[in-house]
Amino acid sequence: MLKVLSGMLGLLMLAHCAVSSAALSIEIIGAGEHQIPISLVPMGGDEKLGAQINDVVTSDLTRTGLFRMVDTTGQSPHETADVNFNNWQLRGADALGIGNVSVQNGRIDARFRLLDVVKHAQLVGEAVSANENQMRAVGHRIADLIYEKLTGDKGVFSTRIVYVNRQTRSYSLIVADSDGYNEQVVLRQKDPIMSPAWSPDGSQLAYVSFETGHAAVFVQSLLTNRRKAVADFPGSNSAPAWSPDGKQLAIVMTHDGSSQIYLLHPDGTGLRRISFSGAIDTEPNFSPDGQSLLFTSDQGGSPQIYMMPAQGGAAQRLTFDDGNCFSPRYSPDGKSFVFAHLIGGQFYIAVQDLQNGQMQTLTTGGWERKPSFAPNGKIILFASEARGRGILATVSSDGRVQQHMFTQSGDAREPVWGPQL
Repeated sequence: MLKVLSGMLGLLMLAHCAVSSAALSIEIIGAGEHQIPISLVPMGGDEKLGAQINDVVTSDLTRTGLFRMVDTTGQSPHETADVNFNNWQLRGADALGIGNVSVQNGRIDARFRLLDVVKHAQLVGEAVSANENQMRAVGHRIADLIYEKLTGDKGVFSTRIVYVNRQTRSYSLIVADSDGYNEQVVLRQKDPIMSPAWSPDGSQLAYVSFETGHAAVFVQSLLTNRRKAVADFPGSNSAPAWSPDGKQLAIVMTHDGSSQIYLLHPDGTGLRRISFSGAIDTEPNFSPDGQSLLFTSDQGGSPQIYMMPAQGGAAQRLTFDDGNCFSPRYSPDGKSFVFAHLIGGQFYIAVQDLQNGQMQTLTTGGWERKPSFAPNGKIILFASEARGRGILATVSSDGRVQQHMFTQSGDAREPVWGPQL
């Protein structure tokens, strides 16, 4: 039975393969170990709209490296009764997507079915409804449905990212769908912007701005665009991180000397220091359950990753390999963390298991910084460089699939994946 979905659908995933009109253009490197062969027939009804939605879905699935698209030439079924499963098996498809779409009274109504070609059975049947200007959101939602059913993992095509774009004389804080579309400039100014951080509900951003003459932490609503300096104390105020319940921010201040970690409320009240190492403690990140913090510290002589209780207490060192470690971020399930590993003059993206301490390097190295997990834990977004520019990049959690994401101009940096809404 079809399930009806309506309202605001889709906010993002990653980026698009060779799209000139998007803010980001994408290069895909590598593929998953086992690719699922799938055919997607452009939806019937409004054929132009159906083709556009099909392009979004195809692009989303292709970017993961987990799917192999099977040619649909000469075939155009839109209802299950019209499907010749044997023909699709001969083409090599394991799954088939079909459906119809129409626009009525300013609303897109799409009816989609995902079929198991081998078992001649329906896997998913959904009716997706959205405003007429949300065609891409419909496509992302359908891609999420396919991804979830065929991989067993949550889809993240309908989420967003934030990043900083640096031009010659200006900095822009940008929120976009993951495929580079629906770009929104949250803030543009001549002073540097750093360290954006999403609130858990996706409605606010905390970030660092130098507009007051030094590093200060601001919180800005994405709904009203109102912003407030919540930490503008003497010295440096930096590296904001939201608690999972959205009631606290961890920040780094030099107010009392060296860089130390503090907690405060998102309105700027309730400031309280929680680290007292006397070294440089920075880049805090809350665990998904809110009980602990990861952070970078040189209290052992070189920058390494540590963990301590979220309300303060004794710190435990987690990384011991050669080189320096920076920018830790918990995985969504709290079982591991990702970080930037500097060794031999190059930065690599690596993950480490919190239980057994095993580390795995995911990338080939270069200028690779500021990693963050997608909400499903299967993809990691980070800053990199290519062709003499700062770019955004991703790597799958097993290291097999990478993507380079180029802005149309300027240097992209400081990326963070947004929450699942």
